[in-house]
Amino acid sequence: MVDDHAVLRAGLRALLGMQPDLVVGGEAGNTAEALRLAQGLQPDIVLLDISMPGPDGLAALRQVRQVAPSARVLILTMHAEESFLRAALAEGAAGYLLKRSAEGDLLAALRAVARGEAFLDPALTRALIDGYLAEEQGHTPRQAAPQVDYDGLTAREIEVLRLIAQGYTNAEIAERLVISVKTVETHKAHIMDKLGRRSRVELVRYALEKGLLAE
Repeated sequence: MVDDHAVLRAGLRALLGMQPDLVVGGEAGNTAEALRLAQGLQPDIVLLDISMPGPDGLAALRQVRQVAPSARVLILTMHAEESFLRAALAEGAAGYLLKRSAEGDLLAALRAVARGEAFLDPALTRALIDGYLAEEQGHTPRQAAPQVDYDGLTAREIEVLRLIAQGYTNAEIAERLVISVKTVETHKAHIMDKLGRRSRVELVRYALEKGLLAE
């Protein structure tokens, strides 16, 4: 865990200490300390803030990936701006989560990146989508929409996929479609299986490729 706020680190350590599948190997309050620990411990995951004294977190992200190349870096930050998100992803972050997120989201993010998946805070999905759509509109002439093959997805699965890509949580999707959360989770599992995608980020990219978010 890398964050310059000791109180936050203490809270995270207490939370993670209650999880049977997660072990905190070390904690650092600055980039230099983080690099020393990452190089020595070679951790599976580095939970990294991007607002610290000295070199910024993006520089730290780059350096951590050099000294611990097998580590997956999950950004935990207060910055909700798209520019920070894109920069972190470009530097190789495996995930990006806001500090205001619920404890369950943090645990889900850690476990997702541990499985080799990418994780994007649902609250930031809309910003990322808007950025991609703006780029596409600026570089691609508007044309009549062609018939699209959705790789065997049913109409309901396409509907669920669109809402997932728009940043809605499972509970919010369930409420909007008047179905249970369990049903949403089942649809999501079927979608990922049919498309061969393993994370929310990959589903968003698929939805963008198919034009689902421009409809």
